[in-house]
Amino acid sequence: MRRRKWLVVALAAIAVLVTAGIAVSGNGSTNNKTFEYSVGLWGDMPYSDIQAQVGVPNVIADMNNSDISFSINDGDLKAGSGTPGSATPTTCGDALYTQAIGYLNALQQPAFFTPGDNDWTDCDRPANGGYNELERLQHERQVLFSSDRSFGQKTMQAEVQSTPQCVGTTNTTPGSTAGPYFPTPCVENRRWTFHKVTFATVNVQGTCNNRCSSGGGAPDPAGDPVEYQARNAADIQWLKDTFAQATAQNSAGVMIVWQADPGFDLSDGTRAPLRNPTTLVETDGQPDGYHDLLVTLRDLTIAFKKPVALVYGDSHYFRVDKPLQDASGKRLENFTRVETFGDNAQNGINDNHWVKALIDPQSRDVFAFQAQIVPANRVAVPAP
Repeated sequence: MRRRKWLVVALAAIAVLVTAGIAVSGNGSTNNKTFEYSVGLWGDMPYSDIQAQVGVPNVIADMNNSDISFSINDGDLKAGSGTPGSATPTTCGDALYTQAIGYLNALQQPAFFTPGDNDWTDCDRPANGGYNELERLQHERQVLFSSDRSFGQKTMQAEVQSTPQCVGTTNTTPGSTAGPYFPTPCVENRRWTFHKVTFATVNVQGTCNNRCSSGGGAPDPAGDPVEYQARNAADIQWLKDTFAQATAQNSAGVMIVWQADPGFDLSDGTRAPLRNPTTLVETDGQPDGYHDLLVTLRDLTIAFKKPVALVYGDSHYFRVDKPLQDASGKRLENFTRVETFGDNAQNGINDNHWVKALIDPQSRDVFAFQAQIVPANRVAVPAP
């Protein structure tokens, strides 16, 4: 009788652990367990006053009401061009970055951020104030990346890239798009390991990764090749260092977060550059700001063998899939692309939502992803 009573108590205890989402067994060969922890993924907002005043606060409140351990914002603090007469910051003035810091620090758990093209590479557009885009990135480095701590009411320490260096400028001349340049650490590139998974943010931008035009016309007809080359070299090294560290620490998986949708194949030219899926060469003959980075990521993913997730925004279209192929056309089973929700300006707050990454380092695939539709931001079909 005493033995039967002990067994009942033990089974009840295990049931409580499983219900709480705590891994109680497993060796990585199955996916039968619940997740161990979760991470919030979001970006590409606000793009309008209603998003700034209603949509984003609702997203933050929803994340604060969840069980996430920390969150990562994949860039774009505003729309591509400013809105005349807006009540909230929509140009690249200093108030934009102050607003962003307020959002990130309103999150109860640690909050990480990586820059987006709308908050620096597009800042030379007249509608954004005609700033020197590189000066705006340097301003972001100073006000959003001045320490090795995350944002949030609770903070987390991260490793910060120091070499190789990017370039910066203090040139504030309106309409100026180039130097004078000075070397500066790429302090926006961060890395941390949490519960056996290695995470890294990398400054990779939409609009050709600043290698070519941002699409805004004059005064930016050709991007900034000097800036691009320095940052691209640093980004590639950061990826290599991240996978090396993950291997050395025997991490169960790697999650990379950047802003740009680089395109992976010939399937979706409305949202990203089309590229040959085996060579990863862009097919339109235009300057390619992503090829070397993608080849490096592919090689590292193959060598790592364990699950790798790439998270980005840019295209504003939620999806989770496996678009990356090897040089012979075989799909990389251990690679997952996650694109977060983003602005849909014509529908107000309709697409102001976030993605929850469910993570279990002891499971076979490590990562699972779940759309988090914010009830207060439902427009087409209001919440019941």
